[in-house]
Amino acid sequence: FDHPDAFDMELIYKHLTDLKAYTPIEMPLYDFVNHRRKDETVYVEPKPLVIIEGLMVLHDPAIRALLDLKLYVDTPDDIRFIRRLRRDISERGRTLESVCAQYLEVVRPGHFNFIEPTKVYADLIIPEGGYNESALSVLIPFVKGITSADDDV
Repeated sequence: FDHPDAFDMELIYKHLTDLKAYTPIEMPLYDFVNHRRKDETVYVEPKPLVIIEGLMVLHDPAIRALLDLKLYVDTPDDIRFIRRLRRDISERGRTLESVCAQYLEVVRPGHFNFIEPTKVYADLIIPEGGYNESALSVLIPFVKGITSADDDV
């Protein structure tokens, strides 16, 4: 999960292109416990505003070119680790030891090699893990400019 090769960037690109052309998509789901893509998909209808989130979103130049606004949520290392630890133990059945080992061997190096460097491609860097009122004051008018009260976003 912490390497760009773990993601189907071609499919992400196709789905974004389709959504921007107002074509619905069937988005695959991922099974984090068994580490594989599920057979089932989720039907996604195009909307005036498409939000794509993920650690590697800004890594691929072709995908970046499709994005109207690129955000980087800059979260302190300790907060990222604590969030991962809690999530992996409670939702994915992992042990403390396995989460710590994976973090040190894979996650932390992956962050510094592949995620942190993409910060330069962001139009807006949101510090403090996303809990930032100033960032919201910039984002809300942008979103309102794309959508209207009649839109089903």
